[in-house]
Amino acid sequence: MSLTFKDGARACVPTLLGYIGIGIAAGVVGKASNLSVLEVTLMSVIIYAGASQFIITGLMMVATPITAVIFTVFLVNSRHFLMSMATAPAFRRFSLLNNIGIGSLLTDESFAVAMNAIANKEPINPPWMHGLNVTAYVAWILSCLVGALIGEWLPNPAQFGLDYALVAMFIGLLYLQLIGDKTKSIRNRIIAMLTVTVMLIFLLRFVSSEMAILFSTFAGCFMGIIVERKA
Repeated sequence: MSLTFKDGARACVPTLLGYIGIGIAAGVVGKASNLSVLEVTLMSVIIYAGASQFIITGLMMVATPITAVIFTVFLVNSRHFLMSMATAPAFRRFSLLNNIGIGSLLTDESFAVAMNAIANKEPINPPWMHGLNVTAYVAWILSCLVGALIGEWLPNPAQFGLDYALVAMFIGLLYLQLIGDKTKSIRNRIIAMLTVTVMLIFLLRFVSSEMAILFSTFAGCFMGIIVERKA
């Protein structure tokens, strides 16, 4: 039986706590940066990237030149090239329009859910992926809006643990992915993760954090390909 839009929306539910927590925090920070509620909401609609929204508001507070803001956001979001390339083979047989729609709303969280489904041999398709992505997109916009509205009464989101919501969500996603794989695959993933960790620690001594994350991710992907082919 083919998966539906509703199935994709249901698959997104475990990640909603992360979207809501970080979205509210992003709205609060945006409001604290002297942005209006409308501007915070439009940022979540157009940019739709948690880390980038935090970076933009932070750079705006110190009057950073617009060119520096654009370049920094580009570096931070460049990881989406990798995520899209990893996801694309599963949707190669579908239309270009469907692929554009999937890639446009792909996030770290929806990517993790999709890759978990792919690893478990689930027959995912565009309706399922659209359900996953659209649910996350709407949740993020509404969360940022709520955060902007209550920003005056919630000056420090960290005291409520909202800054840890994203980390907790990814720990849960990683756990679900690991327990659904075979031992050999778990070993390969651990090797890839160790590669990323070592490279990140090393590169942070020489380049910016954005570039270190990007290069470490490439190294982890490359190592993952090598160990999978040898397996």
